[in-house]
Amino acid sequence: MEALRQDDPRHFGQYTALARFRASASAVHFVARGVDGDDLAVVTAARPALAAVPAFRRRFRAEAHTAERLAGGWVQPLLASPDDDGLWTATAYVPAVTLAEAIGLAGPLPERAVRILGAGLAETLSRVHATGAVLQGLAPETVLLAEDGPRLTAFGPLGAAAAAEAREGGQLSVRLGYLTPEQVEGKEVGPASDLFVLGLLLAYAATGATPLAEGPVEEAAERIAHGSAELGDVPDELRALIARCLAKDPDDRPAAGAVAAELALEGAAGLAKGGWLPGPLAAAVTDQAARVRALETPVEAAQEPVQDAVPTGAVPRDEAPAGSAQHTGTGDNGDIGEDSRTTRFLGTGARAPQSDRATTQLALPPGAVPPPSPTPAPPPAQPYPYAYPAAAAPQGAPTAPAAFPQALPPALPPAAPTGAPRAAAAPATSRRALLTTVAAGAAGLVLGGAAVSALGSDDPASPADDKPAAGTRPAVPGRAPDPRWMYTHPAAAPAPLTAGVWQDELLVLTDTAGATAVDLRTGRKRWERADAAGAQTVLTAGDGLCFLASPTEFLWLSPKDGRITHRVRFVDQFTGVPNMKVGPLTGLSGSVLWFTGSHTVTVKAPKPKKGKKPGKDTQVVKAYFFAYDVVERKELWRVAVPAGRAPGTPAYRLTAVRDADIVVRQDAGTLTPADVTAGKGKAFFRCFERTTGKLLWNRQFGAVTPAGAAAGDEQGQLYGAVGDDLLAFETATGKPVWTLNGTASSVFGTPLPAGTLLHTTNRNQEVGAVERATGKLLWRRSTEVPLGGNAPALTLSGGGKTLLAADASQVTAFAAADGRRLWKFQDIGAQDPKGATVSAPYRVLAAKKTAVVQRERVFYAFPVE
Repeated sequence: MEALRQDDPRHFGQYTALARFRASASAVHFVARGVDGDDLAVVTAARPALAAVPAFRRRFRAEAHTAERLAGGWVQPLLASPDDDGLWTATAYVPAVTLAEAIGLAGPLPERAVRILGAGLAETLSRVHATGAVLQGLAPETVLLAEDGPRLTAFGPLGAAAAAEAREGGQLSVRLGYLTPEQVEGKEVGPASDLFVLGLLLAYAATGATPLAEGPVEEAAERIAHGSAELGDVPDELRALIARCLAKDPDDRPAAGAVAAELALEGAAGLAKGGWLPGPLAAAVTDQAARVRALETPVEAAQEPVQDAVPTGAVPRDEAPAGSAQHTGTGDNGDIGEDSRTTRFLGTGARAPQSDRATTQLALPPGAVPPPSPTPAPPPAQPYPYAYPAAAAPQGAPTAPAAFPQALPPALPPAAPTGAPRAAAAPATSRRALLTTVAAGAAGLVLGGAAVSALGSDDPASPADDKPAAGTRPAVPGRAPDPRWMYTHPAAAPAPLTAGVWQDELLVLTDTAGATAVDLRTGRKRWERADAAGAQTVLTAGDGLCFLASPTEFLWLSPKDGRITHRVRFVDQFTGVPNMKVGPLTGLSGSVLWFTGSHTVTVKAPKPKKGKKPGKDTQVVKAYFFAYDVVERKELWRVAVPAGRAPGTPAYRLTAVRDADIVVRQDAGTLTPADVTAGKGKAFFRCFERTTGKLLWNRQFGAVTPAGAAAGDEQGQLYGAVGDDLLAFETATGKPVWTLNGTASSVFGTPLPAGTLLHTTNRNQEVGAVERATGKLLWRRSTEVPLGGNAPALTLSGGGKTLLAADASQVTAFAAADGRRLWKFQDIGAQDPKGATVSAPYRVLAAKKTAVVQRERVFYAFPVE
């Protein structure tokens, strides 16, 4: 940390700068105080020479946008983001040291601390990768170690750059600190690239040195691409996982969610409870917090006119980019050079070990290197260059050079010790790899900038950028396709009660504060309605309205703006059933909705005989099964049915809908003790005539239990789980038709009829398909989820070609026809460092060519057939 320099801005919006906190290649970070004296923030201001480059401005804003979308968990929410007045952001100050500082202060971290660090970063990477984006923001200087867990502070190549420099023609040269095998070979950067860098970072945290990075530059590049990482000093319990992250083939690296689960099954927040930092680091964090809070507003700020941040949001006269942000010392926190006008103070420890060189110190062939300056500054390590494209020139203006490697000034090699031989030139293959990597890197950055938009969900559409949109990431077998969008329900709002798809146009969410509609095409919020609070079911009401049901009323909403067009209160519509309590809706077919309701009536005690005491009045629950037309908004029929367990409303599950009748089964949780006794451990199914509601039969099928899986079809068959097997029955007679044998403890879940097939699921985490008529097994595949827990829930895509199995661990997609495993999707879920780990199971909602995957507050839209 340093005192403010003479030309440093004193104000950034409502924040007053107190001191320079840290510096990176692309920005300077200030400790600042808000209007409230206790409101401390870290302001990140772009360097002026870089902020003048249009490509930099676009990228800076894009990375800020990514930070906004990732807010929560291990990412601090932005208090202020870039606007027309300047390129700067603000986040709440959290006492913490960087990973580089931590290694310099206390050496390698204990295994538990490495696990918490890796799990927290992997949880964040999982959220990024779920959108198809690549973070490229991991480095020892971009990861903070706070009291309650790690924090990530960079959200793209700019934030993690080891060096950044404006070039002629409006180009921007960005050099990353860490490189991956696919980048060295000139291949596309994908989510697996983040996992490779995570492996390097974890090895550094565990040992104090980064594998594959030692020795001459070209040799380091060769080892990155082809060498084996020396992990002998890594703790045994972590070595295999880090080795998998450092696999040369991206397809051999684990997914971020799997890494997070392996490092900390209970989540980083859970494992970090009770403290996680070694004593010296905990003391350093505490000391830093005390010193920061003791900072006074600079005196010169009160004597000078208010000096707002310059229009670019940059720091005046400090434009020289840091050559390498890799471990340049903890006293200056990675800043460059000395300034005689400043006083250095508040050092946090010794310099980090210099053995952790930038892993991407790759230079162009020596013949292309210009002679050094007569009085060169101590040259930093030169990481690998990435070239941004120049801004589009006005028509008729001179065209800037294309952003190809030959248009870039070559990077200077690191200075050799006096008398030491100059590093030998790399083999021709390495040079070709170098050049192709520049091109691939430039394309990757453009792609990354476009991919950031997938993280936005509830903002209005922004104007098109001045560069072409990137193409969709190529499909990789087993990897989920790029989501079309991701939407996160605000943390400030109550958790969604239910979610439903309306007319393949809207995703409608309800909670106790209102209803929210998200556009299925874009993932952007279309409307919110507080007056629809408490609704618990979302259904389609004809062609024009969205139907919601709450515990006290039915609502019809306009899909355009959420305006409530009709409202029917139960007390007004259903005469003779005062104070009706409605159970979970049974189901909908066409415009007809079926549901159960009940109310309590008082039965007067009979008049006592002469000389006898009068008896007490009794409370009796009367229950009904209703059919209701949601388009005409009128009751079709009601029939009396037995009351359920207290408070009395039975809950019916729709088992089958047929032309003339419907089949339901009462939910086991609402059965009275008398019902359980009468059933003798078996479930009763009821069949009602569709036009009148007349009860046609009340029947048991084999040994299907009240809680056992069951489903019916329109052709008169019912499929139920019995023990380890799945049986088919004739509903007209109750006789079994066929049996599908399972394995020990398989326990079938609810099957899914589809055309001539019946898709099956069981607790052995297997999904399959049989012929509905004969029970012949056509295919059976594993989801490859560890055994245990319930059977996956099945959903068929709108096109009928993709079968999706959702459980507590992941969503697995299969080809419905032959069972080919198409892809898997995992998301560790949003984390609250001070709260519980997200453990909600996945849920899938199907539209025509979109499958919406839900995990608690987060929704992803995947393209499916």
